[in-house]
Amino acid sequence: MQNTLPLLASLALVIAAAKLAGFVANRLGQPAVMGELLVGLLLGPSLLNLFDLPYFHDAHALDTVRELGEIGVIFLMFAAGLEIHIDDFLKAGRPAVFSGTLGVIVPILLGAAAALPFGYDLAHSFFIGIVLSATSVSISAQTLMELGRLRSREGLTLLGAAVVDDVLAIAALSAFVALIANTGTGGAGGLIWIIARMLIFLVAAFFVGQWLLPRLAAWADRLPVSEGATTAVIVMALIFAWASEVMGGVAAITGAFIAGAALGRSHLRKQIAESIHTLAYSFFVPIFLVSIGLAADLRELSSADLGLAVVICLIAVVSKLLGSGLGAKLGGMTWPEAWRVGAGMVSRGEVGLIVAGVGISTGFIENNVFAVVLVMVLFTTLIAPVLLRFAFQEKVLRNAATRRADHS
Repeated sequence: MQNTLPLLASLALVIAAAKLAGFVANRLGQPAVMGELLVGLLLGPSLLNLFDLPYFHDAHALDTVRELGEIGVIFLMFAAGLEIHIDDFLKAGRPAVFSGTLGVIVPILLGAAAALPFGYDLAHSFFIGIVLSATSVSISAQTLMELGRLRSREGLTLLGAAVVDDVLAIAALSAFVALIANTGTGGAGGLIWIIARMLIFLVAAFFVGQWLLPRLAAWADRLPVSEGATTAVIVMALIFAWASEVMGGVAAITGAFIAGAALGRSHLRKQIAESIHTLAYSFFVPIFLVSIGLAADLRELSSADLGLAVVICLIAVVSKLLGSGLGAKLGGMTWPEAWRVGAGMVSRGEVGLIVAGVGISTGFIENNVFAVVLVMVLFTTLIAPVLLRFAFQEKVLRNAATRRADHS
């Protein structure tokens, strides 16, 4: 028990700080997620470095906090999936495909072009571009749920585009590792199998989930055990998240989202959503949001890296606004709708860190570049809710002005 005391203190501190910071952010007219992310930066190595104190460090409390944070993002995306009616989701197909595709291509090209002047060769620059191509919409989904806009046309398109983006970004990463880094994945044949495996898994998970998961939830609800349906749903969400990476080679959050969308068809959806919402937002999600800030150490940046960090942050925002926004427009959306989709695709979150971690392990980026990536991930994660809030506020104001004009 003695070894768990630092962990208990860590969890109490992180959760309380997250909720307090979220409250302050709301009072200032900003999304709660912004405050929760900033308090992670405050507590982390960039400023207070609280978890490096011997009491916490010797017990490896931060490692457990980060692992719980990874579970938090799974529940966050599962909850987002529950909010989706799959029929509405499929209607967003064309703009979602276009937005997700250009949302990968444009950041890769602009990111590589931006890195070249800083002395990186073509291969290293291309990898930095791949890091920029990743999108994590967990933060955007949280913000849209706060705004009550997750099931809007833009929200549905955004979630669909994120799935396409995830597949293409992982495919680009796999291609780079297989063909450039030469890690023994079997060359072109191995690359084809990697892409085929992802597509097979996504299709199979979608159809199996739609048919099986609602039935399992209904069956578990009839069992003479406490919270049978909730327990079964948690198990299914974790299994789909695990299978997503192990069997499909795509991010775990994709599998969690698919599981949530499948259970959104269940007649128990409201009961499931209430249970998961309580579990996720009282414990796991606050830990996840704070852990993003805890992962960043701005002190690792040298003065020579600041220029690269500024450029990468700007390119990270512009490339998604331009690529995903233009893709949504080509898919049939209006310019304001396309702008909101592009804004929602800006956040890189944990997916960007996963891709950067591959770069560290394969030697294609050094620790200083990883610090730049951390800054970019934090910056985009912070600014995405602000951009989304502004974009939808602009829509509300325009609709109000139209209604006033109609009444006059």
